[in-house]
Amino acid sequence: MSATSPKTPDLKGLTPEIRNVAIQAGTLILGIYRSEFEVREKSDASPVTEADEAAERLIIPALRALTPNIPIIAEEAAAAGELDTISGDYFWLVDPLDGTKEFIARRDEFTVNIALIERGRPVLGVVHAPALGKTYYGTEPGTAMAEIDGKPAHPISARHIPEDGAIVVSSRSHGNEEKLNELTGAMKISGHRTAGSSLKFCLVATGEADIYPRYGPTCEWDTAAGHAVLRAAGGSVRLLDGGDFNYGKTDVKYLNPQFIARGLDET
Repeated sequence: MSATSPKTPDLKGLTPEIRNVAIQAGTLILGIYRSEFEVREKSDASPVTEADEAAERLIIPALRALTPNIPIIAEEAAAAGELDTISGDYFWLVDPLDGTKEFIARRDEFTVNIALIERGRPVLGVVHAPALGKTYYGTEPGTAMAEIDGKPAHPISARHIPEDGAIVVSSRSHGNEEKLNELTGAMKISGHRTAGSSLKFCLVATGEADIYPRYGPTCEWDTAAGHAVLRAAGGSVRLLDGGDFNYGKTDVKYLNPQFIARGLDET
């Protein structure tokens, strides 16, 4: 499918709408999480559940209603070979259930990820962790917000690395210490945390961690929403050589290279 180039979206106006869509999807996911559910295997051997598919069926029509001319790239549709053609400056990236392995293991660190990409950059992102009662969102730098346990939204920001060293965050399934040491180089490290899904980006965005080096495989829908939140909190995501980490890599089926997400740059 193709789409015509849209007018410039109203990011400030869209953000609460996308937040609501993510929360609605999270409510649906929680209903399935608290029940008995089947796990199937996709063609790439990754797991999928009814929750992944049901959440995506809710999110895609909602995005089309809000922004009918902006293409959507969503994980489960992509797995089925159903991809919008990216045209114009904008497209959506959707992971309806990031952290499916966490979901299957009955660990609560799974998220709904929705991000808007403009010319390769994530300019709006929502990360909602329904089982944890946490929602993070933001657009331009300085706009990052968090809602925790039903309390009013409050601003969040990344931090400079403390004098006693950086807190490194990684996933449980990609925690090879030797490789992490290679990616962090000569950086002084004071501690290490593990987290599932896009929550790793959010830990850096809130200043609870300082660096998230990623060497395991990811796709664009895995990272875009968390990247947007971290960018809005003053942090960055870059390639290992320091280059820009961009989106819209259709030639490699939306696969990401290795990257390092970090908090405020040292000056």
